[in-house]
Amino acid sequence: MRYEELTIEGRNAVIEAFRSGKTIDKIFLLDGSQDGPLKTILREAKKTDTIITFVKKERLDQMSETGKHQGVIAFSAAYEYGTVEEMLTRAERKGEAPFLILLDNIEDPHNLGSIVRTANQAGAHGIIIPKRRAVGLTATVAKASAGAINYTPVAKVTNLVQTMEMLKKQGMWFVCGDMEGESMYKLNLTGPIGLVIGNEGAGVSRLVREKCDFSASIPMFGDVDSLNASVAMGILSYEIVRQRLL
Repeated sequence: MRYEELTIEGRNAVIEAFRSGKTIDKIFLLDGSQDGPLKTILREAKKTDTIITFVKKERLDQMSETGKHQGVIAFSAAYEYGTVEEMLTRAERKGEAPFLILLDNIEDPHNLGSIVRTANQAGAHGIIIPKRRAVGLTATVAKASAGAINYTPVAKVTNLVQTMEMLKKQGMWFVCGDMEGESMYKLNLTGPIGLVIGNEGAGVSRLVREKCDFSASIPMFGDVDSLNASVAMGILSYEIVRQRLL
């Protein structure tokens, strides 16, 4: 199965893509250009928290498929994003307590793809990612998910903390994967739950961690001090699954 990421080249095409409401994950702009259309594109990109990278003309020439990039190449999501509301409805239809995965600053597309795949197998109702400083639904993510991206919705939100506050009002609580937390085997991980996973380097950001009700650690006995984010997510998810099955 081959997944295609939509590439949009040329000033007018990119401006129209933004104005039509299409989700643009990232754009590459000609470094140093000051003309009006590129400034318009930059302004639109900042409004939607699109990842912006300034590059030399040679790089754009290499990336271009049409040879007519006019100083800008945009990458649209390979798949449409879902909504948090859809995830809650999905849980309700199945007669299950909501189980959501929240990702804080996961930047590696292979990690996100693996997480989508595991979330699907663990029965999670959806995945929530932030708009900023995070990878979106690229073709690489879709491929790494091994098809799970077709079944498990991913929502992109402006502010993870605000989303958590909204979900808390609806009865959800949150557990954060943290090496300093209490052993996952000692925590009650049943009920409507959101599992929060950060990246391997910085972990979960302070503001997001403060919104969590508990921190859960995975017992480790090896010589390195952390697990890959997708592996940690898988282990914690299946502890939630185990407790739900009891």
